[in-house]
Amino acid sequence: MNKLELLAPAGNLEKLKMAVIYGADAVYLAGKQFGLRAASDNFTLEQMKQGIAFAHERNKKVYITINIIAHNEDLVDLPEYIRSIAALGVDAVIVSDPGVFEMVKKIAPDMEIHISTQANNSNWKTVAFWQKLGAKRVVLARELSLHEIKEIRCNIDDSVELEAFVHGAMCISYSGRCLLSNYMADRDANRGACAHPCRWKYYLMEEKRPGEYMPVYEDARGTYIYNAKDLCMIQHIPALMESGITSFKIEGRVKSAYYVATVVKVYREAIDAYLQNKDAYIFDERLWQELKKVSHREYTTGFYFGKPGGSEQIYHTSSYIREYDIVGVVREYDEKDGWAVIEQRNRFCIGDEIEFLQPDEPYFTQRVKQMQNEEGKPIDSAPHPQMIIKLPVSQPVKPHTIIRKMKEIKQALGER
Repeated sequence: MNKLELLAPAGNLEKLKMAVIYGADAVYLAGKQFGLRAASDNFTLEQMKQGIAFAHERNKKVYITINIIAHNEDLVDLPEYIRSIAALGVDAVIVSDPGVFEMVKKIAPDMEIHISTQANNSNWKTVAFWQKLGAKRVVLARELSLHEIKEIRCNIDDSVELEAFVHGAMCISYSGRCLLSNYMADRDANRGACAHPCRWKYYLMEEKRPGEYMPVYEDARGTYIYNAKDLCMIQHIPALMESGITSFKIEGRVKSAYYVATVVKVYREAIDAYLQNKDAYIFDERLWQELKKVSHREYTTGFYFGKPGGSEQIYHTSSYIREYDIVGVVREYDEKDGWAVIEQRNRFCIGDEIEFLQPDEPYFTQRVKQMQNEEGKPIDSAPHPQMIIKLPVSQPVKPHTIIRKMKEIKQALGER
């Protein structure tokens, strides 16, 4: 229990800071090369240096992904890259390729190595194999049940850490090793450039009947037959805690800073509540409602309680559920007059009902009754991206507090 870690995604420096501020014990990120999320902003070496310093000042850890399936040309620049991140003081690297593993061991022998889920870590023999080679942690395949994870924990050395995804998008291919994107869009998912063809709409066509499109599952619009629901294990914290998992991993380096902050805060509260008194732990339904306020697909528990059936796929759309927008982030708060300085992120106006999500505190709601621009002049709305505004708040707020607003369509439906 004392070694338990909440691990958050960091697609850029802002997301790293939000993850740390809102309760993550560690973050994982990638440089401009060698990671599996080319769609995220990712980090230059200078940004890594800043992020590592920010995390270490708060006793948090930073892990760097080098988990592509490497080709020959990838090996040319990799040695210098390993030397560079080792010099920054990163806490561990995440790898999947045995050749990359060997290269890290040779170039940076003191570097802690974690084995990526891309390595198909689905049994205790595999975990023991990597531990014998010197890996500190193994990231388990998403396709394992809690029962299988317990079996792995019982058959390996206690010094080996087990990491598992507990929240975020699910890949339809085993441990994320997918060829669809490469085949259909010439973008290699195993080298970080996935086009997500599993979210596309598909029809069935018979070879000898070209142009005759037959809908799958009798839907005239086609169907998203590969489109998995998002993983969410917030309602099952006790089962996760008792499984032998060391690190609870949140997926989402491409997601927003608001997403990272919200999801981290929710899991932090649930984990801490369980650790404080596991015998009296009762799940707080409010946390489930909070996770519905971030961009997400319908939720599932994935493989944790057995192999999924048909209900774990979404057959009618590939769209996300987005019912709230982030409209601002608190930069300063004046205790004397009760006004906050806010950096705008999306338009909001006088009369809007807004919610304040802040670290280590419950969220609260208030209606905007007045606001000022940066020069102190009254304004009716905040329409310009990243404009600085001031408004009175009903409770004290901390810097980095996120302000969100329910989408107008959602509000209209709620009023009917």
